[in-house]
Amino acid sequence: MDSGDFLKSQFLVAMPGLEDDNFNHTVSLLCEHNDKGAVGLVINRPTELALTAMLDQMGMEHPALSEETRIYWGGPVQPERGFVVHRQGGEWESSLQVQDDLWVTTSRDILAAIGTGEGPEHYIVTLGYAGWGAGQLESEILLNSWLNTPVDSKILFNLPARQRWQAATRLLGVDVTQLTGIAGHA
Repeated sequence: MDSGDFLKSQFLVAMPGLEDDNFNHTVSLLCEHNDKGAVGLVINRPTELALTAMLDQMGMEHPALSEETRIYWGGPVQPERGFVVHRQGGEWESSLQVQDDLWVTTSRDILAAIGTGEGPEHYIVTLGYAGWGAGQLESEILLNSWLNTPVDSKILFNLPARQRWQAATRLLGVDVTQLTGIAGHA
């Protein structure tokens, strides 16, 4: 791993003082980070849109899905673009391995497989992503907008969305009630 991608496969946790409504109390999975910028997916903001409704719009069968499965808001950039964060890899057309057992796939074939029960068991579907230009994320971290921590798949796939922000801060041993957006750096 070179020095430019140290944040890849990290959670990016919004500090309490981050006032941007897009990211207040969010946890993002950083999928890519290099000298050109960073790409992340917000993983704790479920929408009202059911995955079954999206698959209906795409003309895909979904007998294996519950009407309860929600799509997540992944970020403000390209909200029409879908991403599937999942555990097991596969022969999907367009996948990026984020870490050993964590993938992001953007091709329709994984959605078809999920709909028929042949896809990964653990997954989150998001629409849109968060993007940062070269040096932007590093500057925001220096301004105390974000904490970063290693990804924990249990937080991604086993906890309800409303508990993910606090659980991600606990990975660092931080009491979120004690955090502010105005703390300095040593």
